[in-house]
This record gives sequence, C-alpha cells and structure tokens, in this order.
Amino acid sequence: MKNPLFYAKILLFGEYGIIENSKGLTIPYNFYQGALKFELTPESASSNESLRKYAQFLSENFSDQFNTESFIEDVKNGMYFDSNIPQGYGVGSSGALVAAIYNKYSKDKIDIQADLTKDKIAELKLIFGKMESYFHGKSSGIDPLICYMNIPLLIQSKDDISTVGLPAASIDGKGAVFLINSGEPGETAPMVQIFFEKLKGEGFRKTLKEEFIKYNNACIDYFVKGEYNPLFANLQKLSSWAFEHFRPMIPQKLVDAWKTGIDTDTYYLKLCGSGGGGYVLGFTQDYEKAKTHLKDFNTEVIYRF
Repeated sequence: MKNPLFYAKILLFGEYGIIENSKGLTIPYNFYQGALKFELTPESASSNESLRKYAQFLSENFSDQFNTESFIEDVKNGMYFDSNIPQGYGVGSSGALVAAIYNKYSKDKIDIQADLTKDKIAELKLIFGKMESYFHGKSSGIDPLICYMNIPLLIQSKDDISTVGLPAASIDGKGAVFLINSGEPGETAPMVQIFFEKLKGEGFRKTLKEEFIKYNNACIDYFVKGEYNPLFANLQKLSSWAFEHFRPMIPQKLVDAWKTGIDTDTYYLKLCGSGGGGYVLGFTQDYEKAKTHLKDFNTEVIYRF
C-alpha cells in the first residue's frame, strides 16, 4: 500500500495502572484512522508544520534509527498526516502518527508479519515510548504499539506484552462496551502530572496497589474469558474506586453520569486514556437501559456481547 492506514486504539483496562506495572488490555478501533499523504492545502498546513517540528525532534535525538533526512525532505514537499482520529480523546491520535512515521522511516523496521516474539514486541514498545515522549513528556509506548500492530494486546507487565484473543462479539447482544463523548478534548501531560503527585502519598500508593490494580486485573481476566457476571462485579468496584480517587481526571460534564451508573447498577464508567476530557468508556449488560440514563450524551458502541 502506498499510504498504509493506522487505526485508533482503545485501552479497555490499565489506564494509569500500567505505569505501576498492572495488567492492561488494549484493542484497535478501526472507526478512526490516519495515513501520511502529500498535498499541501490550507487545511493540511498545520499538520505539515507539526510534522516539521517532529522531524526536527527525531533528527536531533534518533537520527541513527530513522531516515530523518528523507523525513525532513518529505515534509518540505507537503507531507501531512491525514487523520480523523480526534486529538485529546484518549483513542491514540499521537500513537497512530508515531506508528506511521516508524513504518515509513525506521532504518531497521521490525516486521509484524513475521513470527513476533515477546522480545520483539518489548523492543518495539521501547522505541515507540521514546518516539511518543515528544507529545506527552513520558510515554509507555503502548498506544503506538497497538496502532502499529492493529491486534488486541494483553499487557501482563511493562516487560511482558503478548497478543490475545477476545470472546467473539455478538452483534445483537444486550450487553455493550461503549464510548461517551465528554464534548471537549483532554490533555495527557497535566493528567499524568496529577497522577504522579498523588503517587507521592503513601495512602494513595497503598490503595492503588491493593484495590485499583486488583480490580483492574480481575476485570481483564474475566473479560478475556467472557465471564460477564464476575466482570461486572469488579467493574462496579473499579468505577467506584475511580470516582473517589481519580475525580480530577473525570471530565466535569460526566461526573453526575458516572455516579448515576454506580447508584443504579445500570452501567459503569471508567477512564479511556488519561482523562480530563475526550471519551470515557462505559460497560453495561443492558445497553438500551443504560441509554435511558445517558440520553443527554453521544454514545458509540465498540463491542457487543
């Protein structure tokens, strides 16, 4: 393909926890996508300028790993990132861009069609973390990794990532995983900064380890197995914990809706990415019933069961 597409991603479980070595589960989301293209127009000018700055960053820091001269030349010739992935919504807009740049300009590209080992996946994650640090100050590399590989990934720890199969979706299932649009973008760096400030408190570190990570890991185990009753029992605890301890990260417009889900046991919300704005994730065993409580918001189903 001349312009390979790179899709958005959704981190179903593991936001913030993976920084502290919890499990994570991430899936591609093909509704949004981006590709590198050549055609300088007034609409593409800002993307082209962003790429110029990014090419400079790679040139100054990673010229041994990337064909940065070719990258810089392509930007001069009008290259931009044509993407409908919303920025600041927690679905991997910078991850898809980083994956596209790696794919086109890496000097020693790791072939994902070949027999991928855990070591190769870990190597890719490390490279992507360094590349994406330009956008967020600090990056785990997970977002570009999922955008690049375009298959579900199970994160056992920061050094142990593997592909994973998910239960087959049911098109007409009552249950659903869905996105809710908060109506405004969020910024990753300030949210991550809040998290690191919280980590300085011994009480927060303790509850993160003993409660949040425990519920998070249980949700992943049950979701992958398709065991929905224990999944939702743990989702209720996870959503309640986040409501208490991640309140600054919950978009203001969704605070009441978040609590309503917990109070009615109709649906449970959790962060999608770093929070502060963008999307949040919803889980329900009865999507039509959940929608009655969420009629003031735009919801988007990503998985039915």
